[in-house]
Amino acid sequence: MSASDAKQATSKFGAWAWLWLTLAVIVLDQWTKWLITSNFVEFQSVTLLPVFDLVRLHNEGAAFSFLSNASGWQRWLFTALGLGVSAGLLVWLKRLPSRGQSLLAAALALIMGGALGNVIDRILLGHVIDFIHVHYQQWYFPAFNVADSSITVGAGLLILDSVLSGRRAAAN
Repeated sequence: MSASDAKQATSKFGAWAWLWLTLAVIVLDQWTKWLITSNFVEFQSVTLLPVFDLVRLHNEGAAFSFLSNASGWQRWLFTALGLGVSAGLLVWLKRLPSRGQSLLAAALALIMGGALGNVIDRILLGHVIDFIHVHYQQWYFPAFNVADSSITVGAGLLILDSVLSGRRAAAN
């Protein structure tokens, strides 16, 4: 899709045109998780770089395994939370003007795609598949996945859009 095609689609469909990005995140997230579950057993790890491993982990909690040791109710809490946040983001996306909000629309689409990617895991598996593991010497960052990365990038873009919008408003 060329830049002019994207502009035309955005003006015709408004911010809804950004749902392609949400779908792309979901597909990429589920495909990478399928690759990991097809080739790794739980806890199996392969070092790709001195600071980067692929590992298959099952996370029943939220970020940083928050509430992973709860009795199972957290599965439905985080599923409902992911669906609720996604519904709210969809409404927000729908209300955006058709032009001039590309950064915000991309941020919302990325967050929604990540949230729904993890919701699919929770519904189908009861846990989220994490497999990207970054570390340096004795420091280990919690494992994560494409959906988590999409949420993080989307949140960063949301903050950037807020800062840039504030500067534009102050300049006017």
